[in-house]
Amino acid sequence: MTRTATDRTSVLAAPGLEGVVVAETSIGDVRGLEGFYHYRQYSAVELAAKRSFADVVELAFRGELPTKLGMAAAVIPRSLPAGLAAILPQIAATGTPLDVLRSAVSLLGAELSWRPILDTPSAELLSQALELCSLVPTVLSAVDRLRRDLTPIEPRDDLGFSENYLWMLHGEEPEKEVARAVEQYLILVIDHGFNASTFTARVIASTGADLAACICGAIGAMSGPLHGGAPSRALDMLDEIGDPSRTAAFVRGLVGKGDRVMGFGHRVYKTDDPRSRFLRELADRLHAPLLDFATDVEQFVEATLAELKPGRELHANVEFYAGVVMDACGISRDMFTPTFATGRVVGWCAHVMEQAAHNRLIRPSARYVGPSAPQPVPTS
Repeated sequence: MTRTATDRTSVLAAPGLEGVVVAETSIGDVRGLEGFYHYRQYSAVELAAKRSFADVVELAFRGELPTKLGMAAAVIPRSLPAGLAAILPQIAATGTPLDVLRSAVSLLGAELSWRPILDTPSAELLSQALELCSLVPTVLSAVDRLRRDLTPIEPRDDLGFSENYLWMLHGEEPEKEVARAVEQYLILVIDHGFNASTFTARVIASTGADLAACICGAIGAMSGPLHGGAPSRALDMLDEIGDPSRTAAFVRGLVGKGDRVMGFGHRVYKTDDPRSRFLRELADRLHAPLLDFATDVEQFVEATLAELKPGRELHANVEFYAGVVMDACGISRDMFTPTFATGRVVGWCAHVMEQAAHNRLIRPSARYVGPSAPQPVPTS
């Protein structure tokens, strides 16, 4: 690390803050070289295989897995507040579902009179987080139906989290295997280190802003195609390839133009993404229609990238097989990233609460590279 010439207490970080530790967390971690990540002390993949979404919410928010029902009822989707329900039809078609969710969360915070977290006791902040996580799938399913000129469907008390989400999207009770697949996907994406959206939520939380502001910022970060916006683009890429035999030429064309191959490579993992491995197996259990094609393309892409970018470990990431799984579960492509957000909002809230408990304003420095100063200001 190189000290700047103007401030001897500062250090020059790598571009994108790569490798820079900016905070401490007990929520989870990613070990990129090992292809492993965990929530608290448990493997995230093992949690997805063995526990429910409600159980993992309790682990994220309270630090322990329940030994009984715990807070399961607290994270079942709930009905929208009257004000948001009234305005949602007016804003449902104003942008993508993720755009509308961002607006809806902002309106939600105002309607529920959420105070700055600087002034909010921890128990109240936990209650807000649970309420928000329960409302996000209701908002998104309503938005999706309104955009299709359909009437939103109320959640049911007798259905679990993922069952309710699919019920509100389609108006039909999902098959248990499909509901469990969606639940496992949501567990897999709850948290993943200090990714762009989580870091954004923590930066906003460090200012003392309310929970809605923190989550709006996180949603904005997730909307970028280099973060959460890639699952649908990965399937769009499969459409464009059309046949596995065209994969090598397609990838060569992208690399030649300096473009990214969507669904491949990861900023942290230098080996197989464990989420991708789990989702590939999940797609197989679901007999996903796109699985065989996606697997063939994956092999061609990895072989071509290994040839064109020797020394770099570029494997399928979570977005590649997430699209295959969600397609098999009947979720439309424009709802892929919003569904990702339905799980990740739990992690965002957990990080906001952790930041609030031990807060210090996040205020890094920038390295100035403009014209030398001061210079005389021209008079005319």
